[in-house]
Amino acid sequence: MKLIIATIKPFKLEEVREALTEIGVRGMMVTEIKGFGSQSGHTEIYRGAEYAVNFVPKIKLEIAVSASMADQVVDTITSTARTGKIGDGKIFVLDIQQAMRVRTGETNEDAL
Repeated sequence: MKLIIATIKPFKLEEVREALTEIGVRGMMVTEIKGFGSQSGHTEIYRGAEYAVNFVPKIKLEIAVSASMADQVVDTITSTARTGKIGDGKIFVLDIQQAMRVRTGETNEDAL
């Protein structure tokens, strides 16, 4: 089993969710986050005053899938979330040691 953690631009969330649903992803966790990387923030003008935005709004997706499906999920997120501009995001893939569905007690891949 794999845990895929992806950061994407907020306006891409619905498009990515639809694409993942189409390939069989049955669930994901979504968190609104702020961060910076290469983009390292920007400046904005509000009511005539310029101010620095050091942390950029992003969406963090956490998706648990079987190991055999991980590459397809990564490819789908990559192709759907890509705009070609700086700040498109990052994807990390981690191993999951154990999973359990609280309601039924199902474990590991059955819990996904």
